[in-house]
Amino acid sequence: MKAIMIMYDSLRRDLLSCYGGPFSTPNFTRLAEHTVQFDHNYVGSLPCMPARRELQTGRYNFLHRSWGPMEPFDDAMPEILKQHSIYTHIVTDHYHYIEDGGATYMGRYSSWECNRGQESDAWIADLSPKKTEFAPCLLAADKMPPFMHDMKKHAGWQNEANRKAVQKEEDFPIHETFDEGLAFLDQNSQFDNWFLQIETFDPHEPFFSPDRVQQKYMSPDQMASPDWPPYAKVHESEEEVHRMRLKYEALTCYCDEQLGRVLDKMDAYNLWEDTMLIVNTDHGFFLGEHDWWGKGSMPSYEELVHTPLFIYDPRCRCAGVHRNALVQTIDLAPTLLEYFHVEIPKDMQGIPLRTTIADDRPVRQSGIFGYHSGPIGITDGRYVLLRAVANPNTTYEYTLMPTHMKSLFTPEELKDIQLHEPFSFTKGVKVMQIEAKQQARYAAQQPLGQDLLFDLEKDPKQEHPLEDEKIKADLLTQLSQQMKASEAPEELYTRYAVPEQ
Repeated sequence: MKAIMIMYDSLRRDLLSCYGGPFSTPNFTRLAEHTVQFDHNYVGSLPCMPARRELQTGRYNFLHRSWGPMEPFDDAMPEILKQHSIYTHIVTDHYHYIEDGGATYMGRYSSWECNRGQESDAWIADLSPKKTEFAPCLLAADKMPPFMHDMKKHAGWQNEANRKAVQKEEDFPIHETFDEGLAFLDQNSQFDNWFLQIETFDPHEPFFSPDRVQQKYMSPDQMASPDWPPYAKVHESEEEVHRMRLKYEALTCYCDEQLGRVLDKMDAYNLWEDTMLIVNTDHGFFLGEHDWWGKGSMPSYEELVHTPLFIYDPRCRCAGVHRNALVQTIDLAPTLLEYFHVEIPKDMQGIPLRTTIADDRPVRQSGIFGYHSGPIGITDGRYVLLRAVANPNTTYEYTLMPTHMKSLFTPEELKDIQLHEPFSFTKGVKVMQIEAKQQARYAAQQPLGQDLLFDLEKDPKQEHPLEDEKIKADLLTQLSQQMKASEAPEELYTRYAVPEQ
């Protein structure tokens, strides 16, 4: 048995043509014809590395931890497969895997490859005098949130240096990543018992794609436009918003081309006979919808949390069909373990999707999502409640691996550390309880106590918040049940004004 996962970052479901999107993505359409296409797939933990931790562990990350590494007590799907003689290999250009906050993920695989140069990857050493303005960044300095100044100063200059290393199309990190994935297939397709993960940072910002691709969608002056949106309110003109969307469109279409290369290999080696294929993403991205750019600074609307998912299971061979069941990222690890006939650890919260793929059998009544300590969302597939923080009490990180995205926790953060009694999923091990240092933009997503409730069937664009206390109370009951099942820390019940019973 064999399996391939193709994972993108910040891929918008509603913009793909197979989901009714506005521009052509022919290889995603081709993919949909070969697979089961899920119409109600939702994220769990946001953003990048929290999503990847739950991808490996099959359980929600954001209730106990922000951005951080895999923990010593975690059940890691790639490692479990490896322990059961299934060879696991990842090729990626997602550079967060090699920073402090992601440093324990790659070792869970049998082998791995990482291509450099995406976004602010600390790669090219360029000490030349820096320009005062980084051209690809969209927002004017006087309209930039405080956190963006530092990002633009450091990430922008680093990205500018990294781009200089891209001299031809084959130098783009995404192209190199898919090259390596195809090389794995060329070398190993005839063998059995392997899992290959091809993961790219694209179409994450900045929306940098080959000129050849951009020329299909925009004029020369549009190609010269900025390609790096901020995480902020939209202050730009309709034309500027349009140009940024064209940049994202071009990069998405380049992602579509790379997908086509894998589908060609699937055909050439007849991998449809014995190979599971999963194509997914971690979350979406705002391109001016709801007057927002980016992620994290705004309510978690559908454009961010309702994501594309395609699965082909050679055991049932269902293809060209849609599934309406509510599924989440946490379901992918147990789905792969069940496929390889490996026992699923009791601490995994996700459900194998074998029967859902075959006949749309439901696996859950509702799903939750959010950022650590930020507003929390819950949906049953029709209604969604974005629950604001009600009481801004102290929250904590529960960890044995005290790292942030790019740094260790400081001694100042650790000086009042407490040991917390084991959670059920920590295998009897006590964990450090460290006061959380929440990102300001996550805290500002929704004003205190101002919930948002939507009927997605009648209001799919979430333009008209619903006032219905009965529906809200039902979702809050389910939220309480989800938090209890996840063994959420006690302070979160107070934070969200959710009763424990």
